[in-house]
Amino acid sequence: MVLTKSNAASPPLALYIHIPFCQRKCPYCDFNTYAGREAQYESFVRALAHDLRRAGQALNRPQVRTLFLGGGTPTVLEPDHLAWIFEAVHQGFRILPTAEITSEANPGTVDAARFQTLRALGVNRLSMGVQSFLDEELRFLGRIHTAEEARRAFQWARRAGFENINLDFIYGIPGQTMAAWRRTLTTALALKPEHLSLYSLTVEPGTPLAAWVARGQVDAPDPDQAADMYELAQELLAAAGYEHYEISNWAQGPLDQDEIPRFASRHNLVYWRNEPYLGFGPGAHSWFQGVRRAVVADVGEYIRRVTAGVPCWSMTEPISRPLEMGETMMLGLRLVRAGVDRAWFRRRFGVDIADVWPQALVDLQTRGLIEMTPAHVRLSPSAYLIGNEVFAAFLP
Repeated sequence: MVLTKSNAASPPLALYIHIPFCQRKCPYCDFNTYAGREAQYESFVRALAHDLRRAGQALNRPQVRTLFLGGGTPTVLEPDHLAWIFEAVHQGFRILPTAEITSEANPGTVDAARFQTLRALGVNRLSMGVQSFLDEELRFLGRIHTAEEARRAFQWARRAGFENINLDFIYGIPGQTMAAWRRTLTTALALKPEHLSLYSLTVEPGTPLAAWVARGQVDAPDPDQAADMYELAQELLAAAGYEHYEISNWAQGPLDQDEIPRFASRHNLVYWRNEPYLGFGPGAHSWFQGVRRAVVADVGEYIRRVTAGVPCWSMTEPISRPLEMGETMMLGLRLVRAGVDRAWFRRRFGVDIADVWPQALVDLQTRGLIEMTPAHVRLSPSAYLIGNEVFAAFLP
């Protein structure tokens, strides 16, 4: 582990732990996940726990402000496995009493007892991959749960004491109608989750969905219809009192002084602000001490390297100051309300945004793609769906 020890003045970190297992892999998914690997669960968890303890102790047990257990499907693991992971986190790191601790949960792999286990381990936020409240869409997406099972899982989570729940949904599904999308949204809003994440379906290379589209078995997603669905979501969620704070994310308020709603994902805010985080588990990424790193993706190789005590990185990339500034803009502009705070940028980099990209800012303003004030730079509402065009202007 090529990291230097943290000190008392170091800001608290964010931790991401990747659980690379699913009960069944969805045809649109290109994440580093594997189905049918139950035989690896225990050896993986033991290696992960060792990795967490060793890394944390090498860093002098730094403080942690957010922890995110993602995947994959963390809830395919047994309660004992989850307990080992959390015990190792506490041995390697100092979790702040105010930390946001999130676990992803698939409605098809949970029950009331599993939610109670997560709550007892300290998880205080859930992110549930519902994706749709229509069974025919769930079948197309390869999900293992039904709409009714998703509703039931949500109620189980509430009864277990979770007061901060995110629900994920996908729109732009081939064959999906505006009426169907409206039905999913209204069903979700009736549950009153604290947070909603809405993602347009994308055809990722190498996935079964890409093969279906290439063979003409399935129509490619229609970007114009997806844009209409996005606008419908904006209207319905605003009417229901949700604050649109990031391109794909809405949360209940109130807003703080940085225009971030109370139930925003504090872990994801670390990413959007390009602040330090450490990733553990196969394929996980880190951005820490000026270097971006990726862990080897293969589960068996990860277990072998941890067991042998050798570094697990498959990639290390020192990030130059110009690239860090550009990525900070690119990520920060995803925060549609807050944007990038110019005073914060000056404190971090010692230079004003306007002095780094004078021509690009003028061009983007002229085209109506950004709004620039003495305090902030942020996307114009008309640019929400073409953000990549804006982001590219800031990368070296």
